[in-house]
Amino acid sequence: MGRMRSKMPAMICSLRRNELNHCYHARIMRAHTDLQRRPFLTPIWLTVLGAVLALGFLSFAAWVWGTADSTTIVVVRHAEKAVNAGSDPPLTPAGEARAVLLARMFGDSRAPGRVDAIYVSPALRNRMTAAPLAARLGVLPVVDSMGDARGFARRVLHEHAGGRILVIGHGDSMTEIVEALSGSQQLPPIGDQEYGTMYIVSVPRIGRPNLLRVSY
Repeated sequence: MGRMRSKMPAMICSLRRNELNHCYHARIMRAHTDLQRRPFLTPIWLTVLGAVLALGFLSFAAWVWGTADSTTIVVVRHAEKAVNAGSDPPLTPAGEARAVLLARMFGDSRAPGRVDAIYVSPALRNRMTAAPLAARLGVLPVVDSMGDARGFARRVLHEHAGGRILVIGHGDSMTEIVEALSGSQQLPPIGDQEYGTMYIVSVPRIGRPNLLRVSY
């Protein structure tokens, strides 16, 4: 009995050590499991976030690619008109020659970058200026009063986005249309005998319009 009593404290201590070791190992295993889970879960969130960002970037890039084409508008005045020929005068021989020149400049229907649409005012001189080019291209000119320059500019850009358009206007409305398309202000007025001025406006979907003034 004395020996058993002397061994009891040693057995109790041994049991406590075993319990402590068991608790210690259990905590170590839980910590190890947590460490294993965290690196596994973290890349999942990073992958999801990266996928969302990549999808957003690709969508934006696709939108830019699909809408980045510029709309090109060529704006001219009608050719030389006859004097003292009533309220709706026709073209003079010089005006008819200028209309033919305009057709030579833009009338190659087989070349890339051809004119897609022609806009004219209801005046006879404007329709006569467009006639040779329209016949070459097989395009029926669109008649528009062009009284509201901003509204007309919105129509052209909306109906012919990414295309090439020729506008044959009048001396008093020509600069207003160009200003509405390009955003430029205080363009020089068109003189009474000025028939050879041509404005070329390039309007991108993204960015600022470009404007070029030439004579033909």
